[in-house]
Amino acid sequence: MLKAYPSDEILHYRILTSLSITWVVIALFRRHKLKEDIARLKSLDAHRRKRILLLTLLAGVLVTANWFAFIYAVNHVSLTSAAFAYMVCPLLTAMGGFILLKEHLTPIKFIAIGIALISILILAQGSLRDVWWSVLIASLYTGYLLIQRVVVEIDKFNMLGVQLVLSTLIMLPFFLYHHSSFPWDAHFWMVILVISVVFTIIPLFLSLYSLIGLPSSTMGILIYANPLVAFAVAIFYFQESINQQQVFAYILLLLAVIVFNWALVASLLAKYKKQVD
Repeated sequence: MLKAYPSDEILHYRILTSLSITWVVIALFRRHKLKEDIARLKSLDAHRRKRILLLTLLAGVLVTANWFAFIYAVNHVSLTSAAFAYMVCPLLTAMGGFILLKEHLTPIKFIAIGIALISILILAQGSLRDVWWSVLIASLYTGYLLIQRVVVEIDKFNMLGVQLVLSTLIMLPFFLYHHSSFPWDAHFWMVILVISVVFTIIPLFLSLYSLIGLPSSTMGILIYANPLVAFAVAIFYFQESINQQQVFAYILLLLAVIVFNWALVASLLAKYKKQVD
């Protein structure tokens, strides 16, 4: 809907709008949480405080780079490469959580990752350029998720507000350099507002909040809901044609999600059966 606008301009106004809304919410409804976080940071030893600040800075850099790479890929590479990134991302996140954070993966979860990998290999039978862009986008978001799993001392909504400040500071020099005129198109601002609230603030906060209790590997594999929904939208809304290979690959993705979360699925089925009986 915004392909007529440059990628960097979309990103600039997306970040600025998200920043404004987030800090208005913090100022009006979450000032006590902000004061608690400031007091908590002051109470920590210098080494731990420095570690949190550096990781927060790195997270801001990674998520900003992820946004730009995704927007650029959608508008200038291919929609396939952008969608494919969110198929690669859960694999990288699950393996990153296992290798770097020492999260436990059961044999059945390894099987699920293997099924997802087969699906990705089937879908990767295309442009090498698309694959490289997908890996870049996925790697940036994987790093961001893993950092959020490590930094647990700060309120997640306040963390999001700080990361948006960092994103704004990162993009400000580029914005000032490339800025030519202010967009007055109401359609542009309506779409930017929806992107900022529905597709930036809410999902980022939910992903940060869920990482309080969910392992990053589980969070990573649940991202497969993204390409599955995109697949459905492409077929039923955009009327895009699909082949049997794509259908098979997406069925495998769905199977991977079910297998990875089999313990949860089994418990829900048992609970339902008990209620029926």
